[in-house]
Amino acid sequence: MILLLQLFLSFLKIGVFSFGGGYAMLPLIQEEIVTAHGWITQANFVDIIAVAQITPGPVAVNSATFVGYHVAGVSGALIATLAVVSGPLVLVTVVVHLADRFSKSYLVQGALTGLRPALIALIAYSAVSIAKTAFDDIPTVLVGVGAFLLLVVTRVHPLIVLAATALIGGLFLGVR
Repeated sequence: MILLLQLFLSFLKIGVFSFGGGYAMLPLIQEEIVTAHGWITQANFVDIIAVAQITPGPVAVNSATFVGYHVAGVSGALIATLAVVSGPLVLVTVVVHLADRFSKSYLVQGALTGLRPALIALIAYSAVSIAKTAFDDIPTVLVGVGAFLLLVVTRVHPLIVLAATALIGGLFLGVR
């Protein structure tokens, strides 16, 4: 029961304090589940993020479901998922109610402008943190650089890049 409460409170915190969407949430998710609670390892975190990215739905919700299940089975998955969405649901309801009144506020506009670069920093931090675990040898670095170049230079659809890298990984980078 205490474990379920810890899961709920951790993912409630993640949902409430993570502005900017799933990628910006990754540092807080990592801090809570890897560092603070030790529920999973950094390598498992990277795997969960990879699976959460390719499954339908928001990264934070998928991550909460996967971590909750890993930690406490089906009840853990339900608790973590409910927690990560309930805080933002309440916040969005309040914001929508107050949006017309404060949308032109200099303070609100300034706060949003200040949040943008911080969100980019959070996403970059997540990328570097995950890369330290994911790129553990030359072949994985080459796959990562190749995927990045395909996305940036040729603008190949991301699903094609995901399928190609999964195929390459399955054929050439299997369990070592």
